[in-house]
Amino acid sequence: MTALLVVLGAAVGAPLRYLTDRFFQTRYGPAFPWGTLVVNVAGSLLLGFFLGLPLSPSLIALLGTGFCGALTTYSTFSWETLALARRGETAAAIGYPLLSITAGLGAAWIGGALSATMIT
Repeated sequence: MTALLVVLGAAVGAPLRYLTDRFFQTRYGPAFPWGTLVVNVAGSLLLGFFLGLPLSPSLIALLGTGFCGALTTYSTFSWETLALARRGETAAAIGYPLLSITAGLGAAWIGGALSATMIT
C-alpha cells in the first residue's frame, strides 16, 4: 500500500516539475535553470512543512516521498550545474548550486517553522 501512495504522489509531482520547467524555459530561455531552482526550493518548503506536521506514515509516503520526491530533482540540478561549467559560465556554475542549496535549506526551515505554528 505504501508503494502505491508513493506512486500516486509522484504521478502529480513529476508532471508538475516538467510543466514548471517548461514554463520558465519558455518565459526566460534555457540559459539558466530557473525551473529546476523553483521546483527544488518549493519542494523543500513543502517537505519541511509536511514533515513538521503530525502526519501518518501513509501521508508522508504520499506527500513527502511521492509528491515532493518527484517534484524535486537532484539529478537535473547536478546536470545543469555541470552544463553551466562546461559552457564556461563559471559564475553561474558556482552561484547556482550555492543559491539552490542555501534557498532549499532555508525553505525547508521555513516550511518546518510554518507547520510548527499550526500545531501549537
